[in-house]
Formats: sequence, structure tokens, C-alpha cells
Amino acid sequence: MRENPTELLNKILQGEDPLLELKEVRFAGGKLTGPRQSDLADEIAAFANGQGGRIVLGVQDKPRAVVGIPHEHLDLVEELARNACCDSIEPLVASTIRRMKLPDANGNEKPVILVQVPGTQRVHSSPSGYLHRIGSSKRQLTPEHLELLFRQRSHDRHSGFDESPVSEASLNVLDKSLCERFRTPRSLDDQSMLLTKLAMAMSDEHGVLRPTVAGILLGCERPDQYLPHAMIQAVAYKGTSISDLATSTYQRDARNIRGPLDAQIFEACNFVSKNMFNLARKNSTGGRVDLPQYDMLSVFEALTNAVAHRDYSMRGSKVRLRMFDNRLELYVPGMLCGSMTPESLPYRQSVRNDAIASLLARCPVRSGHLVSSHREHIMDRRGEGVPIILDRSTRLSGQTPTYRLNKDTELALTIFGVDPNGR
Repeated sequence: MRENPTELLNKILQGEDPLLELKEVRFAGGKLTGPRQSDLADEIAAFANGQGGRIVLGVQDKPRAVVGIPHEHLDLVEELARNACCDSIEPLVASTIRRMKLPDANGNEKPVILVQVPGTQRVHSSPSGYLHRIGSSKRQLTPEHLELLFRQRSHDRHSGFDESPVSEASLNVLDKSLCERFRTPRSLDDQSMLLTKLAMAMSDEHGVLRPTVAGILLGCERPDQYLPHAMIQAVAYKGTSISDLATSTYQRDARNIRGPLDAQIFEACNFVSKNMFNLARKNSTGGRVDLPQYDMLSVFEALTNAVAHRDYSMRGSKVRLRMFDNRLELYVPGMLCGSMTPESLPYRQSVRNDAIASLLARCPVRSGHLVSSHREHIMDRRGEGVPIILDRSTRLSGQTPTYRLNKDTELALTIFGVDPNGR
């Protein structure tokens, strides 16, 4: 949203407040001396940890005077703001940096730079730690407040991101046949209404109907054109550890699996089926019994949960599938919802992406697929996925799969395979 110069000037004249910070830009001998990148990053992170706000560079706080930025230094100041957002804050804050002109006390227009900071769904640290805005100043978050903020933001991120509109996409990027498969026989709605009811489309801030994240992920042939991180990176290694790379470990197979989420699940299952060992044992009568290394229904459930519940707001993070000679590892971006822990997964349900889960519950399992005899639709939403993974995999291999959190940024699942050497 573009800022109205007159309204902004009126805000400046009223002084700093919880949503406005004013910064004079200082130079000495052509060198930028203030503000420092670390100080600017602290201000940006403090806004991002609250409701967001605006920083105007080129304005003195006292006496609230527009002094401007020399034209020849605008690039330098803009780079300072960009680096503060991207390099000095973790995770980075996607602020809008805009050049504009404001009149000084004599009515002469002066160049300034406006940094519009969004209130985000993450908790951000900057060079001075975890900060937030109180009135017209910033303060350190107390440990109690910080813990509460992490919980609140985690819950917010789990609620509705998949229903947010994708601003750079229009409805015509959705494939009609992919969308129509979700229509019930009783539905008489036109296409736009159907997509809206399914949460596959939503109006943006300007009232334009656009595909949602869920719509792109399940109604578009190439979701990665708009959500490049929405993919499964699959690698099959020879050996039992990547650290063996210098000796015996190498990639036996590797694929970046893209496409609609249901297609990703099926293709990833095929990848596992292709790369797991074909085992055989003798039964009690001496006959041959074929034995899969992994229970494919467990693998199917694990992959379904991965794409259904991952945090799609974590741009740059992808689902990672790793196969070794003795185990399969699956890394899923995102913290667990609310108070969920790895230990509580078999006993409780928590849905991060309700629209995606609802759509996958309508997607039929491909005819003839390895799990088609067990499941009619991809997701059943009865909370049976994790128990199936644990029970069936344990019965097959004798080892119970494990869940763990990696640095609070991803959930890791290990499914142990039947020992190909029969040990």
C-alpha cells in the first residue's frame, strides 16, 4: 500500500509513536555515519515483533524536521536499509523500502526513504537480541514475554497461511481439471464460487480474487512457479551415513519432486519403492517370501503428513527425503503446533493447514497404487496416520520409528528398514 505524503507528514509532526520511528541520516566526508546498520536492524525487528510500523529516514525526531537525504547518497541509504532487513535480522524481515519526497519547514521537497515494516508471523532477533516496541521506544523482551510471543506466533502461523491469497498469481493459473475434481455432485456453484468455498481462492486487499496458497498447491500444474520451496527433495544414498562420503557413500538416485501435492506424494512413494532393497526370506515350509524393506502404507502416511502439515510460510525450506541402506529420514519444515511435542504425536491431532488437509481428504488414491487397497482418499483426517507409521513399521523391521525436533525449525522422522543383510 502506497503511503500518502500529506498523511505521513502529519504523522511526523505529531512525533514518534508505537508505529512510527524517525531517523536523521548523517554523513561525514561523504561517508555514512548514522544510523548504523545494527541500530536500524534493531528498530525494524522491534516493529516486526509487534504490529509492524514505519521508519522514515531523513527526518529528525527533535524538532520533527524533514532534513532529507542528499540525492547522491540515496542508493547508499537504501542499501543500508536493505542489508539491515536481510543480513542483520533472523529470520529476515521482508520490508518495503520506498523513496519519496516530503516538504521541509520552508516548503522545499526533500528526498527521504520510507521503510514499511510488516507485523509478521515469526519472532525476529536483531543485533541487540529480541526487542519489541513500547510507545516510541524499543525494549528487550522478557523471557516470559518472549516465550509467550513464540507460542502465539507459532499458533498464528498454523492458522490460515494456506488460505492467504498469492498476490502475484491470477485465477487463470489454476488448471480447471485439477480444481473440478474437488466439486461434489450436489455443487451447482460457478468456478469462482466453488474455489472460494474450497479456500482455493480469496480476495486480496484490493478486492481482486486470487488463488490461495492451498489453491496453488493443489490446483496448479506447476506450484513451484509461485512457491519455489513447495517440493520434496529426495536422495537415495549408498551406505548408512553421509559422513561416509569420502569412502563408500554416494547418491544412488536423486530427484526434486514437484507438481500438485497429491502428485508429489505418489512420486515420492515411487521413489522409495524404486530405491529400497528387494528382500526375500524362507517361510516355515521352505518357500520364498518377498519382504519389502519398508511398509509402504507407513511411507505413504508419512509423506502425506509432511506435505499436509509443513509450514509453507518458511520460504526456502523444503521437505527432504533421505534414504540410506538401513533407514529412511524425512525432514518437515516447521515447529509443531501449539503445545504439541514429538511424544504427543501418536495421541493428539493438530492441523496446521486446514484447507490443504480438507482438499487432500477429497483426493482419491490413484487406482492400482501400492496403498489403494488400504485407502480410498489420500487423507482420512481421523488422526490414524502416526499410529499407522509407528505400528506397521515396528512390526516389519523390529525398530520403532522416531520423531524429533531439529532446532525448532523442522520435524524429523526416521523409519528403520528391514536389514538387507538379514541381521
